[in-house]
Amino acid sequence: MHLGGKLLIAMPGMGDPRFDKSVVFLCAHSDEGAMGLIVNKPMSQLSFAELLEQLDIPRDPQAPDIRVHFGGPVEHGRGFVLHSGDYDGGSDATLRVDSRFGMTATLDVLQAIASGKGPKSVLLALGYAGWGPGQLEGEIGQNGWLTCDADPDLIFTGADARKWERALGTLGIDPLMLSSAAGRA
Repeated sequence: MHLGGKLLIAMPGMGDPRFDKSVVFLCAHSDEGAMGLIVNKPMSQLSFAELLEQLDIPRDPQAPDIRVHFGGPVEHGRGFVLHSGDYDGGSDATLRVDSRFGMTATLDVLQAIASGKGPKSVLLALGYAGWGPGQLEGEIGQNGWLTCDADPDLIFTGADARKWERALGTLGIDPLMLSSAAGRA
């Protein structure tokens, strides 16, 4: 099972409040584990302008104002930019997930965004979600997550508060019909 470039949708009753109604974009998934970014939990205590100021990066007045998200509970002081495939920060700087998505974790991408020359679509996250070998597969098997294809429109546009329902909708699932209990047929 290869899940890189897919979305994880948290099931009700997961038990970890940090992931309640989360939608996670999986940047990488292999036998060594998985790494992803929560795409629907904005941080209210930090704005993009404040972050740029802290990093001493000048901002062009025409540059977009983007929301800063809680990307996950691991390394919350480290920033990650999930972006459209039109940006390449260099072979070492950008993880090319597929032709539609890349992830860059260097200051270069923030400087490009602040100057108005960054990727067309961006999602900035502090921290990430990580799983050890076999851990994510176990959580999926225990009814912790659903998976679906990643849609750039779902990730980069629309209200964060609606992304969980929108992701479930891509699978034809009504959130009111979900149960937190796993079963076998």
